[in-house]
Amino acid sequence: MDEKVLEAQQWVNTTYGGIAGYQKCDEDGRTGWGTMWSLTMGLQHELGISPVVANFGPGTLAGVRDLGDIGFGWDANPNIVRIIQHALFCKGYWGANSYGGYGTVTTEAVKEMRVNMGLPEGGTGTSGGQVTPKIFKALLTMDAYIILGGGRQEVREIQRWLNGRYWTRSNYFIGPCDGHFSRDVQQALMKALQYEMNVPGPNGNFGPGTEAGLKRNPQSVGSSGPITQLFHAACIFNEPVPGAPAGVGFRDDYTSATATFVRKFQEFSALPVTGEGDFTTWAQLLVSTGDPDRPANSCDTRFTITASRAQALYEAGYRAVGRYLAEPPSSDLDKEIKDGELRNIFDAGLRCFPIWQYNARDLEDFNYSSGYQHGLQAHDRGEHYGFNWGTVIYFAVDYDATDPEITSNIIPYFQGVQGALNSQGSRFIPGVYGSRNVCARASSEAYVSHSFVSGMSWGFSGNLGFPLPLNWAFNQIKEFEFHNGDDVFDLDRVVHRPGADFGADSINRETTPVDDFLAYLEQVHELARSYDSSRASKLTLEWMRYPKYNDWKWRANFELVDEGFVAKCRDAGLRTSKHHNYQDPSAGLTIHVDHLCATANAYLLEGAGKGAEIELGDLGGWCGDLITFYGEWVRDEDENKDGHKYAMDRLAKSNVRTTFMLSDLIEDVDGYHIGTAVKAGANVVTEFRNLLSGGGHQSRFGRFFSERYGSTTEVVNGAVECLTGVPAAPDDAVKYAASREGLIIKQSGELIDPASITSSDLRDFCQGYADTLNSLRGLEGQ
Repeated sequence: MDEKVLEAQQWVNTTYGGIAGYQKCDEDGRTGWGTMWSLTMGLQHELGISPVVANFGPGTLAGVRDLGDIGFGWDANPNIVRIIQHALFCKGYWGANSYGGYGTVTTEAVKEMRVNMGLPEGGTGTSGGQVTPKIFKALLTMDAYIILGGGRQEVREIQRWLNGRYWTRSNYFIGPCDGHFSRDVQQALMKALQYEMNVPGPNGNFGPGTEAGLKRNPQSVGSSGPITQLFHAACIFNEPVPGAPAGVGFRDDYTSATATFVRKFQEFSALPVTGEGDFTTWAQLLVSTGDPDRPANSCDTRFTITASRAQALYEAGYRAVGRYLAEPPSSDLDKEIKDGELRNIFDAGLRCFPIWQYNARDLEDFNYSSGYQHGLQAHDRGEHYGFNWGTVIYFAVDYDATDPEITSNIIPYFQGVQGALNSQGSRFIPGVYGSRNVCARASSEAYVSHSFVSGMSWGFSGNLGFPLPLNWAFNQIKEFEFHNGDDVFDLDRVVHRPGADFGADSINRETTPVDDFLAYLEQVHELARSYDSSRASKLTLEWMRYPKYNDWKWRANFELVDEGFVAKCRDAGLRTSKHHNYQDPSAGLTIHVDHLCATANAYLLEGAGKGAEIELGDLGGWCGDLITFYGEWVRDEDENKDGHKYAMDRLAKSNVRTTFMLSDLIEDVDGYHIGTAVKAGANVVTEFRNLLSGGGHQSRFGRFFSERYGSTTEVVNGAVECLTGVPAAPDDAVKYAASREGLIIKQSGELIDPASITSSDLRDFCQGYADTLNSLRGLEGQ
């Protein structure tokens, strides 16, 4: 609680509580929209507006304009000055030593805020620090003008630049400077482009005038000026981009470094890779639909795909079509797949990605219970149609869910879906259809691994101010009428990301996505038995981690491979295990066999700790990954001081690129189970079969939690020991400490010893690891 905020709340409620339309704010000492709206309504009363409303609209702005600029010595209305002072305190500035007079203290506070906004102070000494009408409007918002947790300095630099360059334009309003890309910031960027391109009536929307302006202003190496600088701003707002170097820079010249970034962005966005900022690239940077007329090889529709339609779609360049598994009994849209329809699709050379949508247009349609029921129903319908093991089903959120609604309903819904599909043996993998924000948050918080983005709903708040999710597979960009001779039906054009889920190309296949890997593993094991049956499982793991995990870093801690067995495998014509990565049966993510088997090999060679105890074998698995993730945190600590939040936002996600993604944790956990079992005398092939086709993957996290730690407290203690302790054996302790130091330096650029972090901060970070593990256990029903 802030005493100055409490004073503001008590004063505004007491002063204006009896005014028509006034809504009292909570008197809790915490700044929020309720407090800002109450101060706004107090201002309206002072301006003669009645009844007052919780909105700083055109009428309020006009009234403030009639007052003129308010600065040092202004005394026309002491209550208006006091509203300014209370609002300053609510924003974190020292508004006054005493209320009612616009003196030196208030002047200096407004100067500081103006500078933070990117605006000039307004003059020197007491001649500066004026509150103009636009500043008054900004003062009564929840916008912050200093960087907030998780914000980026580059984004804040752009926000301040935008404010400073355009704040005097008639329809530009001062935006936040908190380092976070948001809807307001995106619209500010659009207005800025419209100003620079002389688009009539700039309004922040992506309309025909803006399209024409962008087509007149392509960007390439050698381009320069304000429009080029805004192009760089758009690039920064879309970071990070897989494979692109960080820090394209907020600059006004298009360099070869810009071209490198753009090529990676185009590749990630499934655009032609040119390295130039053509219209299609501009559009993709600025709006969720991108260029709706760009090439697209996928589609979805509620209409039945007859043999004729399937052939026409193929001839038009489409290769996959989304169709609905079912529809509510109350629906009259006739969306559900018909008997024989899938055969029409496959015979024409098309693939099919199944969609589940039961209403899904209102908040009330989403909660854990409905998600669980929909998961069960989708599983039954998927089996009915014969969709193969590992097929992704996209569960729809077909409305503009706000951030609070995603938290309260959408995330629990997808947790229910996960639980239901897991209870049925994880035959199908859950995907999410929705806005960019829905897709990103369902991926991060409900561990959904594939996203189908409703990009054509460009006006959704969940599509404004959010980049494409890292795990996007499909992006819906345009609805139109498809003409097949006299047969005309509605179709949505959908862009597919190469390498991502592309739907099913058949049904009723008896094999699963792990069968090829298991057959390969059996082949390696048979060779190992003929080479040395007493070490068959160990040799199998050695070949499976080879050659990546046989370098000097591995050799510093663990055994080399048996070169004789490596030669035998090569003579048999085997390709290394990286060619045999597989789709995880539960998560639907690509599992890197060499990493998993290196982890298992480390546990086999050096053992695993228990509870808070660590052993050298842990360094080859979860502990090594947690150390590198710690290195990322201390690298980013200036902008992400809260270690727990940092871990919860970034650790073990499929939609956030880190050194410790969800696939890494799965590989660590499965490697633990395989390695410890083989160390106890088990057969490596049997253990992999139990894990991947015997249902072991459905309880992997719960078993890891109970076998490795035993309690949440011990998870935290073990994580702290991983970052600050060493194994008991002296030789192992030396190896471990040296490796930890190297991993931290590699990620952070310097050695920031975990032991130098305050105990509470370090434990908060480690609690994030524990809470992540508990969340994953929860999806397994444990």
